[in-house]
Amino acid sequence: MFNNLSLKIGLLFLVFIFIIESFLFFILYTNLVNTRVDEVMESLLARGNTHRDVLEDHFDTSTIDHVGIMESESEFIAIITDENGEIINSSDPVGEELRHIVVHSHHDKIPMKGKVVEDRWEDKKYVATDSPITINGEHKGHVFMFANTSYIKRIIDQLSDQFLVASLITIILTVITIFILSRFITNPLIKMKEATEQLSKGKHHVGLHAERNDELGELARSITKLSKDLKALKKERNEFLASISHELRTPLTYIKGYTDILNRPNLSKDQIDQYATIVQEEAKRLTTLVKDLFQLAKIDENKFPIRRKRVYLCDLLQDIGERKQFALKDKNITLHIDCKEHLIAFIDPERIQQVLINIIDNSQQHSAEDTQITLSAKQKDHYIIITITDEGVGIPKDQLPYVFDRLYRVEKSRSRQGGGTGLGLAIAKEIVESHGGEIEIQSELRKGTTVILKIPWGVKI
Repeated sequence: MFNNLSLKIGLLFLVFIFIIESFLFFILYTNLVNTRVDEVMESLLARGNTHRDVLEDHFDTSTIDHVGIMESESEFIAIITDENGEIINSSDPVGEELRHIVVHSHHDKIPMKGKVVEDRWEDKKYVATDSPITINGEHKGHVFMFANTSYIKRIIDQLSDQFLVASLITIILTVITIFILSRFITNPLIKMKEATEQLSKGKHHVGLHAERNDELGELARSITKLSKDLKALKKERNEFLASISHELRTPLTYIKGYTDILNRPNLSKDQIDQYATIVQEEAKRLTTLVKDLFQLAKIDENKFPIRRKRVYLCDLLQDIGERKQFALKDKNITLHIDCKEHLIAFIDPERIQQVLINIIDNSQQHSAEDTQITLSAKQKDHYIIITITDEGVGIPKDQLPYVFDRLYRVEKSRSRQGGGTGLGLAIAKEIVESHGGEIEIQSELRKGTTVILKIPWGVKI
């Protein structure tokens, strides 16, 4: 039960709110108690001042007796003394506690407006006020008013009962509200948990409400996007595995078939050479495919090192031209290099060379004889721009968005004569992006293709 998130949140909120409410209730209760006690004291003092005012106008025996008779019918006790503190009259019998208060009052320190002389209602039986009687500037006596503290305690008990009822109602409403709100808050999280469980089981359709504009809405949108990405990834993986199976099966089939033929007796030397050459080509093709797959695996695991260093880019392009010139002569293709001297880049020369050779190989395979491939480099702002342009057959516009996909080939027939493994451009894209750069292809059918590499120049040069 205590593993329930809504219960945990509810209990946590309840503890904190209970502490806060208890503190606030304590302050409110204390203030109200003090206020009610002050009201009783002020009322008692005002009652004594009223009697004092009457006696200042008529300080005679009948008036004094009248005050005593009036208070004998009330909850209060009135004691009238002379200027020396001797009791003249009282509304009720004077007990020891009352006499003690009267005797021990400092009559000469009582202000004209009166004073509370006993306010310890929690410890004493009575609270008391003293209102001095002054006639024509002459001190004549005092009016002491007493109230039984049970009266105050009754008021406090009533207030306590009201607070107890209010507290119980507040706690009940707080508990109900907190658990409703905690359930309301955690309900989207519970749905998201269920959605992630469905994702772990391979069910990629999750029905989450992502219309909220808060963090929960962002999380719901992220999970929804994740489910779509996983679905697409699963589809791509299945397609990739199917493509890999096809790519591996084809050369293996050729190797096995022609190896079986080579084991036949009575083959001529020309036939043996022909079949052996085919086996060698297919083995080379298989080796290249496995190498490319291994490189992609290292890229996916972030184990594909990029070792940048300061490179004279024109020298790098010239080296590539020298390496490719003999292969290009087979189709009489000219490689033109356009690069300003002393152009420096902060790159991994081996990786960039791998990218450029791969792109030039693609251009060679899809270009007719007696055409030209242009390899150029320049600096623009804080970037190095490398461009490879050919005069080949071009790529259909609708297939341009997919040329960097793994094992994607423009030739739907996947003909063996088309060359390549369908992984070269995918690897090239990963290498360029590992440098913080971008790669783009522009092409037009029967007019040629341009590949543009945009790599940050680098502040470490």
